[in-house]
Amino acid sequence: MLVQSVTLVAFGGTFMSSRLWLTLLLAETILLVYLVVHPAQACCPAPPRGQPVVNADQTVIMIWDAATKTQHFIRQASFKSDAEDFGFLVPSPTQPELAESGDSAFAQFRKLTEPERKKVHGSSGSVGCGCGTNVKRTMVAGSAAPVRVLEEKMVAGFHAVVLETKSTTALADWLKDNDYAFSPEVQAWAKPYVEAGWKITALRVKKRQDDKEAKEVSAKSLRMTFKTDRPLFPYREPEAGKSAEVLGAKHRLLRIYFVAEARYRGELTPETPWTGRVAWAGKVSPTDRANALELLKLPETTGPAQWWLTEFEDDWAYRTAPADVTFSRSPTQDEVRREPIIEYVAAPFPTDGMVYALAAVVVVPPLVRRRKRGVSL
Repeated sequence: MLVQSVTLVAFGGTFMSSRLWLTLLLAETILLVYLVVHPAQACCPAPPRGQPVVNADQTVIMIWDAATKTQHFIRQASFKSDAEDFGFLVPSPTQPELAESGDSAFAQFRKLTEPERKKVHGSSGSVGCGCGTNVKRTMVAGSAAPVRVLEEKMVAGFHAVVLETKSTTALADWLKDNDYAFSPEVQAWAKPYVEAGWKITALRVKKRQDDKEAKEVSAKSLRMTFKTDRPLFPYREPEAGKSAEVLGAKHRLLRIYFVAEARYRGELTPETPWTGRVAWAGKVSPTDRANALELLKLPETTGPAQWWLTEFEDDWAYRTAPADVTFSRSPTQDEVRREPIIEYVAAPFPTDGMVYALAAVVVVPPLVRRRKRGVSL
């Protein structure tokens, strides 16, 4: 309709001055050529990566203090289960300190590592290995020897119990007595941790009372702080193939924001490299460091004085891993950035010189002929 109306006005120019007629004709020509050369761009939506799963998509903030051999492990995750309440187990080399952490910090880290957006005019061509275990009723405090309860508390919406034992059989008995479902797969998973003297934290979370039919459950961020010789992510899990299939789980994304004094790399075993990839790496400004610590409810002295942030992304497969992921200083200290997002926007005027060339071809000859006729008269 726009082109048609311009055409009607332009060719109704017998009652207009020659200057106005030429102006409208030029405008019409430019508009026609522009619409042919630059068709409207379709909008292509891009859905977010990952789907909710048994031990579903996980985002973790890890702060490593090499000077004190202290790891702060803050986890934000969702779970998928048919049960009204369920529990999971988290191993740690030493007894952890448990505390609620701020959820807002995850948004800040996402902002820090998001890709740059560039506008161009024109057209375009369980925490980690936490094992899900259904809980039938409220977990009872205490344990039968030789399982020792080191701590029991409510934290971040979880009922948490830190356990110490030297026997997977005793651990199985304790979990059964406290209404955790325990299987041979879970016992096999726990064996290397128990034999190494690690502590096992049993966590239980309930679905909201107004949404018991929902399968996906989100909990508040939980911080675990513990001593370790080497920073780690508990990557091992019991076999979850059947459970994932029943719940319709196919994909999950593990995202780790790793903070240390330098850029770090993740390793599984020499025979089985870790599938995690570096999506972003670089130094964090003092202001962003202070804001992050405030949001995480941690003191200003936490971690190194200068933060280097490395973000890992891993398409975590549903299969038994040979080991946990450990981290060490990377031999390369180069910064890494995501590819920029190009946003194509329409230019206020055509940017292609061909538009103006074609307009000149159409408009100038009639103008010259008209001028000659005027001179001859």
